[in-house]
Amino acid sequence: MGAGGSEGYYVEKLSGARLRRCYELAPPRVRRYLDAEIEHVASRLRPGDRVLELGCGYGRILERLAPKVGFLVGIDTSAQSLALACELLVGYSNCRLVRMDAGVLAFDGGVFDAVLCVQNGLSAFKIDRQRLVSECIRVTRRGGKVLLSTYAERFWEHRLEWFRLQSKEGLVGEIDWTTTRDGVIVCKDGFRATTISANEFEALAGELGIRRRIEEVDGSSLFCELNV
Repeated sequence: MGAGGSEGYYVEKLSGARLRRCYELAPPRVRRYLDAEIEHVASRLRPGDRVLELGCGYGRILERLAPKVGFLVGIDTSAQSLALACELLVGYSNCRLVRMDAGVLAFDGGVFDAVLCVQNGLSAFKIDRQRLVSECIRVTRRGGKVLLSTYAERFWEHRLEWFRLQSKEGLVGEIDWTTTRDGVIVCKDGFRATTISANEFEALAGELGIRRRIEEVDGSSLFCELNV
């Protein structure tokens, strides 16, 4: 998921081949950011881990993690994106893809070693954040972790340029430059790309009473790791 906004946008407009094209358009600095995020996530996982990714899209992250962990489950609400993910992951027997709502996870409690909601995914799910993260914690085993990420503040200009390229190709709506500011990108078709601040991560973890580790990675991502 590239940015926050209505989750339905990722089903109706920004899914499948169109979503993949967004990443193909990424300029060099954005590609570095995308790689750095995956590398950081991989560094926090172990070879035998059972991992769940929320909003897996067309399998971009799953493909990179599959050789490094024990078992992966990717969920998404877009059938088009999941169909592409099936093609991308055909060679990995340790991956499963499921069409599922991230707000109501159909898994027993404590079945995963790690749950991922990265690449600013938490901003894309337009449901109560505490409810969503509580579900992540519920399905994570004791001693496991939940990894959340958003964009770092100083990555703003690179993120804005990436969005401009997506808008120019018609993948997202025309950017409303009069209201786009302070980390929020607004498109004239109603799409809003938001972020989460370190203070908001702190507050969320505090409300849930869970230990957290918040750090900036590569000058482009802000990660919040919740220790279950």
